[in-house]
Amino acid sequence: MSRKRTPLAKLFAVAMFWAVAAIVGCARRTVQPGDPLPGLDKAQLDQFTRGRAVFQREFTPETGLGPIFNANSCGECHEEPVLGGPGDEVEIHVAQLRPDGSCDTLDDRGGPVIQQEVTPALKAALGIEAEPAPEGVTQAHRTTGDLFGFGLLDAVPDKEILSCADPEDRDHDGISGRPNRTPDGLVGRFGRRAQVAHLKEFNAGAFLIEVGVTSPADPHESTVGGQPLPDGVDTAADPEIAAAAVEDMDAFVRFLAPPQPLPRDHDGRRGRKLFRKIGCAACHLPSLETGDSPVLALSHKKVAAYTDLLLHDMGPDLSDICMGLAGPSEFRTEPLMGLRLMTQFLHDGRAKSIDEAIRLHAGEAEQARDVYRSLDERDRKALLAFLGSL
Repeated sequence: MSRKRTPLAKLFAVAMFWAVAAIVGCARRTVQPGDPLPGLDKAQLDQFTRGRAVFQREFTPETGLGPIFNANSCGECHEEPVLGGPGDEVEIHVAQLRPDGSCDTLDDRGGPVIQQEVTPALKAALGIEAEPAPEGVTQAHRTTGDLFGFGLLDAVPDKEILSCADPEDRDHDGISGRPNRTPDGLVGRFGRRAQVAHLKEFNAGAFLIEVGVTSPADPHESTVGGQPLPDGVDTAADPEIAAAAVEDMDAFVRFLAPPQPLPRDHDGRRGRKLFRKIGCAACHLPSLETGDSPVLALSHKKVAAYTDLLLHDMGPDLSDICMGLAGPSEFRTEPLMGLRLMTQFLHDGRAKSIDEAIRLHAGEAEQARDVYRSLDERDRKALLAFLGSL
């Protein structure tokens, strides 16, 4: 025989049901590395799925690979721990300052990226294992970062980036971030030197620069050390990938969500406060906000990016080459979304831990670095716990 519940018991049961439902719902909404942004519609999710397949597509010489390249697919470099994540590959970049102070990316000598692989046909024709680097110029090493949250960064309005700039350090805090700009004056945000303004350009350029695959956006093959390709080494018809496939791949990157931070214990919560207190947040801004976007999932969203997307002087020890308006020691503030997934740090991977990376900061970051070094072990552990949760 069943017992009839009182109105109070019924109310309690309903409250418990919705509490459990809310907890379950939150668990289901947890964003894992490699997941799409929450809030995409079916068509956008379908394009994300198609784009992921393009991102994984392995090219061969017959389908357009090379003749000079760094990888046979986008996913070969962006793969850890999931597709779109960082990799352990290191590229070679070159550039040099002209006498007038402008930056020469050495396009006529194979720059700015020196590809490390060649197809068998090119090897047979020229007897080389990799593209020759120009002599007498500085070589810079670049690690492969992750792509998580890049669509959100692309949707941040220029005015928000520019509002953080203080090139003359008028507030006298030692931080003088400034924007990089493209040759046509656009505000840059992608690349280690923020030399690329828009994600679409950044993504499309990767096919040619990294895989050697021509597209409608970049329909002509790269040179080899600035010299034209020998006849017969590239038999695939240009463009070697269709515009629709490029658009799908762009959507995959654009719709990749930033990894959700891990739950923080007491140390992690205290470390978050220390991050601000010692001055890290002066460049690694905890939050940016996107503007209008036709994609609802990208429109007017707060992004826990931990970057201002500006150039900052990092001191002579980290200096290598120029890029755009960025001098040899100026780098874009690295976003910290997904920091816990990285296995090497700084632009060239020289740091093997977050602690080592902080200790190698200099220039505008010198004061914050010195405060970090002076922290007692307990506070330093708390700050690293916070950073390890991102």
